[in-house]
Amino acid sequence: MARMKFYCDPERCIECNACVTACKNENEVPWGVNRRRVVTINDGDEGERSLSVACMHCSDAPCATVCPVDCFYTTQDGVVLHDKDICIGCGYCFYACPFGAPQFPEDGAFATRGKMDKCTFCAGGPESDNSSDEHRKYGSNRLAEGKLPLCAEMCSTKALLAGDADVISDVYRSRIINRSASVMARGVSYRESSFRAPKNMSGKSSSKE
Repeated sequence: MARMKFYCDPERCIECNACVTACKNENEVPWGVNRRRVVTINDGDEGERSLSVACMHCSDAPCATVCPVDCFYTTQDGVVLHDKDICIGCGYCFYACPFGAPQFPEDGAFATRGKMDKCTFCAGGPESDNSSDEHRKYGSNRLAEGKLPLCAEMCSTKALLAGDADVISDVYRSRIINRSASVMARGVSYRESSFRAPKNMSGKSSSKE
């Protein structure tokens, strides 16, 4: 079985927030809750980078480790989901998650903020696939329809990728290799940025320039 993962490329993310909007519309996320958000560091300064962040569906999820009622479970595809009928809204997962994925749907004192909500990788929940109860509690189940999460599909620059971890890894490696090859051209003028053929032992170029 494929193991589903997210990857966001900070070199491509343009902070357009299309992924955030797509997620809210597709899953009808309650007001005040963002299953996905865009985080920007060094905003407006040199080295500015943006990342689209959500539940990363960890192989050894800390949210599941600390949950006192064991409402979290991992599907055969490696997607970490939770059962809202079991969740007691204690918030342990909120503090354990390094990505801030689980969220309270309401403000107020503990035990009054409702069941925890989080990214489902558009895989629904424990109810029957694409049932009204599943959509009401967890949003769309696009995986059951053979589709990927809408946040990734709506990314115009393909910064946000979702799918089989092996495929995502291959895309990541190819991008790194291409960037490493082009780094030699950084810092020079556009006219001089093309690669030149290496010189042979006689000191002459091995091809015509």
